[in-house]
Amino acid sequence: MSAACYVGLDVAKAHLDLAVHPPTAPSQRFAHDEAGLAALVAHVRGLAPALVVLEATGGYEAAVAAALALVAIPVAVVNPRQVRDFAKAIGRLAKTDALDAAVLARFAAQVQPTPHPLPDATHQALTAVLVRRRQLVEMLTAERNRLFLAHGRVKHDVQTHIHFLEQRLKATDTDLTRLIRDSPVWRAREHLLRSVPGVGPTTAATLLALLPELGRLSRQQIAALVGVAPLNCDSGQRQGRRVVWGGRAAVRAPLYMATLVATHRNPVIRAFYQRLRAAGKLPKVALVAAMRKLLTILNAMVKANSPWQPA
Repeated sequence: MSAACYVGLDVAKAHLDLAVHPPTAPSQRFAHDEAGLAALVAHVRGLAPALVVLEATGGYEAAVAAALALVAIPVAVVNPRQVRDFAKAIGRLAKTDALDAAVLARFAAQVQPTPHPLPDATHQALTAVLVRRRQLVEMLTAERNRLFLAHGRVKHDVQTHIHFLEQRLKATDTDLTRLIRDSPVWRAREHLLRSVPGVGPTTAATLLALLPELGRLSRQQIAALVGVAPLNCDSGQRQGRRVVWGGRAAVRAPLYMATLVATHRNPVIRAFYQRLRAAGKLPKVALVAAMRKLLTILNAMVKANSPWQPA
């Protein structure tokens, strides 16, 4: 194989499908277990690819990406929607695991997404605890909603489960705080982020774990990455409404709540929000614009390593 070969990996729970671009051999399948992963890594090392691309599949790809990155193979984990749109653009409408791997290999060759370094163990732990916290909050919300309609025979059981989830959520918050406090770098950055009125511990932890690019990108790039940048929808002489979509929903949710608080307690964000409302902007439009402004401020603060300054 030449140094210009690209590898696409379709990751499933039970197996891993591999394809190469340019296609010099049929796709191969490996079992998604310890033995299969070792065989996959050995095979990919023999190919010496310029890049390996996987889709984010809800966590199944993490061990595969880590195993490849540990042997210095460049790996990029990409958004499945982006790959599917690419497949449609090149006329690949059929969908199987082998075809998906081939599309990923071609996507790697033509788009060449930037490979990202493997997160360290502490960062992975923080992300795992943060994801678990979000799951607990979702379960707790569902149980509280069920409590209103619960029959008397099961009401006590629902209340017991709510109490259990509240205790687990409290323990998870303690674990989250301990992880941040144990890292001098994160402790300093959390202190920096929380100096902004409206940014609480959950928002700060989310930004640390799920938005490591904060402070490294321009304000336009960070807004697009999170999904709060307005996108044009124009054609010919028609000018459509700007909309926001895509991005990292797990970051937007706590950022939205932080902005709600900031519109009351942060003088800069409050004045900005009120000015947009006075100009006739809808409440949700003004709030999203305030989210973007808050994110821009946080990005500039981290980049300059400077605490909150209202002026």
